[in-house]
Amino acid sequence: MATLYTHKSENITKTWLLVGVFLALILGIGYFFADYYQNPGILTIAIIFSVVMNIAGYWYGDKIALSMAKAVPATESQYPELHHILENLSITAGLPKPKLYIIPDAAPNAFATGRNAKHASVAVTQGLLQILSRTELEGVIAHELSHIGNRDILLMSMVAILVGFVSILADMFTRSLWFGGGSRDSDSKGSNVFAIVGIVFIILSPIIATLIQLAISRRREFLADASGALLTRYPDGLASALRKISSYSAPMKTASNATAHMYISNPFGGVRKGLSGLFMTHPPVEARIRALTDMAL
Repeated sequence: MATLYTHKSENITKTWLLVGVFLALILGIGYFFADYYQNPGILTIAIIFSVVMNIAGYWYGDKIALSMAKAVPATESQYPELHHILENLSITAGLPKPKLYIIPDAAPNAFATGRNAKHASVAVTQGLLQILSRTELEGVIAHELSHIGNRDILLMSMVAILVGFVSILADMFTRSLWFGGGSRDSDSKGSNVFAIVGIVFIILSPIIATLIQLAISRRREFLADASGALLTRYPDGLASALRKISSYSAPMKTASNATAHMYISNPFGGVRKGLSGLFMTHPPVEARIRALTDMAL
């Protein structure tokens, strides 16, 4: 039978694989920069940056994500009921009580972050507290605790940092093309082919990074929904919460492509259809609600 910790070891493995993939991706970009501009120092810088970014993602990814969301600590005197819910569910899950943050945003949403259960945080928006009942709020908090128990949070934090970094690198190179190419001989057919391949790789890198982000995101939400329902023993609570959250169409003020996958629901508001729907970080809300409803039967 599935438990809160069923996918913990799997996610730890995924985290290290992710680190390896992004290291290779960043080094590939660095190699092309160095060769295209005939400057070996660029590759050295890329190596240093890739290592630094992985370290930063591990140790400071949660702080960066909370800062990007403009989250502030939620004191127990201000939010006693929310602290009570978090404490009770943490005890039930066998987890240390995470730090609690409030995001000053009217859009209902929430996310969990941190490198492990002992250094975890849960952030919820003011809008979430305003529209959800206690049982619905318990379902959302249980969902986030499931991410913590399954070690999703480290994976999500690393993705947020590394996806953003790859996108910045690609953007830097694209902008540099407007100021002239590298020092390669323009008459060399081999050089031109190399340049074209490299440019295509640089342009596609953000897409590759996004696809990696999506590969670990959609299935993870279904797993957290199921684990959260097991924790509260009331799937309808989370299902009802998802209905209310998805009905809010306005985007979050702090919505970001780098951190979108961390939230319980799409922070950009609305539902994307067609080709744009293929790049959504979350599975369709209807499918998630249907899965929860089936659990309640």
